[in-house]
Amino acid sequence: MSPQSNNDQSDIELFLDALWMERGLSDNTLMAYRSDLQGVAKALSKADESLQTASRQDLLMYLAQRAQQGAHARTTARLLSSIRRFYQYQIREGYLKDDPSAQIDAPKVAPALPKLLTEDEVDDLLGAPDCDKTLGLRDRTMLELLYASGLRVTELISLEMSQINVQQGVVRVMGKGGKERLVPLGEEALDWLETYLRQARGDIIKGRAVDALFPTNRGAAMTRQAFWQLIKRYAKQAGIKKDLSPHTLRHAFATHLINHGADLRVVQLLLGHSNLSTTQIYTHVARERLKALHAEHHPRG
Repeated sequence: MSPQSNNDQSDIELFLDALWMERGLSDNTLMAYRSDLQGVAKALSKADESLQTASRQDLLMYLAQRAQQGAHARTTARLLSSIRRFYQYQIREGYLKDDPSAQIDAPKVAPALPKLLTEDEVDDLLGAPDCDKTLGLRDRTMLELLYASGLRVTELISLEMSQINVQQGVVRVMGKGGKERLVPLGEEALDWLETYLRQARGDIIKGRAVDALFPTNRGAAMTRQAFWQLIKRYAKQAGIKKDLSPHTLRHAFATHLINHGADLRVVQLLLGHSNLSTTQIYTHVARERLKALHAEHHPRG
C-alpha cells in the first residue's frame, strides 16, 4: 500500500470516529461510509491523487465512471453524500480550505416505494413459525413485535429485558443517533410476548444470565443477518413470492396504519423519524395502492 493510500485510510478512519462520536451512527452506516470513501480513494490513487488532493473534476470523473458501470442514481446520490460529508469534516477541522464536492449536483432520485405486504400476507407470514417449538415461539413473537411496533430490525434484535414493560404495554427503544422513544405494543403482540417469556425464553437461556430479550441457543443476541434469513425462510413457507427486505414488516406497520387513518405525525413518532418528509413516503405507498384498486375494480379504470 502506498503512503498516499495509508494517508487516505487514516483520514477516513478519523472521519468515521468523529461521526460515531457526534451522531452515534450504527456499525452498518459507518461501514457504508467506509466502503464509499475507500472506493473513491482507490480510484484516485490510480491517477496519483488522494482524497486530500482531489479536484472537482477528479470526483466528477469517478462518479461518471460509476454511472457507466451501471450504478443507479440512488447509489450515486448516496455516494456523493458520503463524499460531501467527508470534505465538510475536513474543512471544519482545518485540514482543507476548499471542498471539491461543493459544486457537484446530486442526481435526481425518485422516491423509492418500499415493498409492501398486504394485511393478509402479513397474517400468513406471522403464522409461518411452528409455535409448538421453543424457537418457533421466539420467532413468532419477534415477528409480532416487529409488525406491532414498527421497530427497525437492528432495534428489535438489540432489545434487552430491561427495555420491555409488560404492565404498561410499551417497549423503550434506543434508535438512530442514540434517540430514545417509547413505542406501545398492541394486545396481540403483548399476549405473544407474555407467552414467550413464560414458556420459551427460559428454555433458550438454560439458566444463563442473558440480557437479550430474544437470544439464540448460544445465549447471544441474534444478528441482523440471522434474523433476515428467518424472515426469508418464513416468507417462503407462507408462499409469499415478493422480494422482501429486512424492513418489510416496518413498512407494513406504517402503511397499514396510514391506510386505517392514522395521523402522519403519530406514525413519524412511532417510527422514530427525525423529519416528517421521511415518513411521507408511506402516503405515496397508500396512494399507489388506491390507484391499483381503482384500476382493478372501477369499470373505467
